[in-house]
Formats: sequence, C-alpha cells, structure tokens
Amino acid sequence: MTGTRRLEEHAAPWYRATKMAADRASLLQSIATTIADYRAGQIAPATPAHVDRWISQFDPVVQLDMLMELDHVLGNTYVPNAQFTSFLKRLSTDANLAGADPRAFWRSANLLDIQRGGRSQTEILGLFSGILSASFGFMAAACGSAGGPYVYLDDASFTGNRIRDDVIAWLPSAPARLTLHVIVMASHEGGYYARDQINKAFKDAGKVLDMHWWRGLELENRKSRAVDADVLWPKSIPADQAVQDYIQTFKYAPTPRTGTSLGRAKIFASDAGRNLLEQELLKAGAQIRLDSPYLNKYQRPLGNMPLETLGFGSTLVTFRNCPNNCPLAFWAGDPWYPLFPRKTN
Repeated sequence: MTGTRRLEEHAAPWYRATKMAADRASLLQSIATTIADYRAGQIAPATPAHVDRWISQFDPVVQLDMLMELDHVLGNTYVPNAQFTSFLKRLSTDANLAGADPRAFWRSANLLDIQRGGRSQTEILGLFSGILSASFGFMAAACGSAGGPYVYLDDASFTGNRIRDDVIAWLPSAPARLTLHVIVMASHEGGYYARDQINKAFKDAGKVLDMHWWRGLELENRKSRAVDADVLWPKSIPADQAVQDYIQTFKYAPTPRTGTSLGRAKIFASDAGRNLLEQELLKAGAQIRLDSPYLNKYQRPLGNMPLETLGFGSTLVTFRNCPNNCPLAFWAGDPWYPLFPRKTN
C-alpha cells in the first residue's frame, strides 16, 4: 500500500486528475444511492448530478474530502424507509415493550395523534398501521382501550421540545394515571431536559405518569459530553468574515469541542474529515444567513437551536424529511441549492 501511495504521489498530473475524477464520480453515486428514497413520490430521486450541483457550491479544494466524509456520515445517519419500517416491526414484537402477548398489547394501546406542527406523526401512524395489519390482523383505528398504555410515535427527537409541547398540551385530556411510551428512530441525549419538564407538568397536575423512551439510535449532544459528541461541533472558529461577524452577535463565545473523538456512535470517519465538514458547513451556513433574510434567529448556521450556539449540528435525515436541526447548507433554499429540499411545517 505504501508503494502504491508513492507511485500516486509521483504520478503524472493526468493520472492524478483522472483518479480524482473517478473517486468523485464514485462518491457522488454512493451518496445519491444512500439518499435515493428521500421524500419519495414528492420530489425526484437524488442523482449524482444533484449531489454534484450541491457540493460544487463549496471551495473546489475541499469538495472531494467533504464528499468522502459526508458519504461515511450519511451512511450512518440517513434513515431510509426500509430501515425505519424494520425498526418499527422489531419493536412491535419486542417483549420489553409489548410483553408476552404483543397482539393484546397493541390492541389495547392508545396510539396518539396529537402533534400540533407538521404531519410526521400522522404519516408514521399510517406506516405503523400497515405493520399492525400484517402482523396482527388489525389496523391502528382498531386500537385503544380505557386502561391501555399510550404511545407517542415520531421519527426522531432532537431538542425534545416538540414532544414536550405536544404531550403537555394533551395533558388535560390524559387520564389520572397512565403509562406513556415515546417511540422514535433516533434520540439526542440533550433532550433529557424536555423529558424532565413532561414529568414535572404531570406531577403538578396531580397525575401519575410512567413514561418510557424507545429509540433505535442514541446520539450524544450534551454540552457536558462535548468530547464525545455525535453532532457537528467545531473545535475552532474559522477565519471567515461571515462566521466572525455572526459570533460577534453572541453574548458569550461559542464552546469549542475538544479532543479527537469520532463521537460515541462513531458516525464520523476521521478526525480530519470531521473537522473539515464542521468548518465548511459552518462557513456556508453563515453565508446562507446573510443571503437569506427570512431565516429567523434560531435558524443558526449548523441547524435550528433556541440556545445561542453555532447550531444544533445534527446530520440525522430520514426518508420523510430533513429536520431544520441539520446545517443550513443541507436544506436551505434559494439562492442556495439544497442537498435535501425540506418540506416545512
């Protein structure tokens, strides 16, 4: 391998250019294949040309390395329909959730459709209804009982605020004593505060809540665990005017990530690749904010976040939609060309 590298280093310019073009084409195809079912039936399937148009908005010098790291990251954090369906199927018969008689459990379960923004819960309930029909012979509409558990389904939890707001708004309709199962494909650890608020709200209302969380992937994003973060969290601020101007609006300087960890879930391929992705997506996001005056103050360069930070930094995208907690460069529109055209609530 070392000899091969030396040959490549000393190869003629035409050879290196040809190899780089082949590598780029391979990566463009790989990423397009990974995200092929994104918003299937609503927008055209991703193609290498689509990915190429997106990456071409970055400095040519960094494009190939960005593609290499992004190919690895999306391979770990993009959730296609088949993977999400498989997760729900496995959970539907998991003895830890549904007990020894899953058919009876789901027949008695009250499947909540209480989401106040967007249609993700309604659409996922439709998907789960098909699983129930195939596995147990009845659909979601036939579920529910006065003494049965309650189930809140969604694709993912980021800050946890949406689940908190939905459940607390529903609290007056909830029984005096209940078991609530929150089921998501992926959950970020920083959402623990929202969970605490749900428990407190029920306690203050004099109701007894037994709440359980189920997720297929658990991602670290707590400030106290920044060294093992599974989100985009820059170790330094780039010498970029748009970024420098943006952080001047902060009351406190951003907290940098430290160390060389690839995160607890190991979604990144290398420390160098991760650093590059964080830096370039941050710079692009800061520029997008300047070019897109309709973005609100919480739509930060690395993703929507109420707290004053560079952004949430998630790279989790599902076949349904791209969360606004992902970097602006993933989903922002005109004049930017998005990799994941986002369906807004």
